[in-house]
Order: sequence, then C-alpha cells, then structure tokens
Amino acid sequence: MAAKNLTLAIDEDLLDKARVIAAMKRTSVNELVRGYLERLVEQERGKDEAAEALLKLSRESEARMGDWRPSRADTYSGHKRFDP
Repeated sequence: MAAKNLTLAIDEDLLDKARVIAAMKRTSVNELVRGYLERLVEQERGKDEAAEALLKLSRESEARMGDWRPSRADTYSGHKRFDP
C-alpha cells in the first residue's frame, strides 16, 4: 500500500509534548499518529464485525417470544419483568 502525506494543524504546545513522548518511546510523532489511527480503525472494524454478527444471529434465530410483548410502561419503568 502506498503511503500518503498528510498535513495536520496542531497546537504548538501539544506538538511539543507529543515530540517528548515520541522521543521517550524512541519513535516519531508521525509513527505515534499512524499507530493511533491504525488502532482506531481496528476498533471500529471490531465494532462493525460484532454488530454484523449480532444482526446475523437475530435474523437466523429460531427463538420466539410467543404472544408476550413488553408494554411501554414496562419498557421505560426501569424494572425488569419476564413471565414466560
């Protein structure tokens, strides 16, 4: 994959602090930002995969609630009630 250059506008004080952190980690601010963005994308990918798996389970589930449905009052009252 080809790397692309990115220009950021960042507060000078924040950049100075990021440079210190990067130096302590023996890396660059560029690498810190790249690592952060990679983790962010991976977290979102994980959330998307989990949501898709839940949707698939709900579509394929053979479980049924029967005639019971929660009332509006039950839904918003805060207490849980289930009478199968």
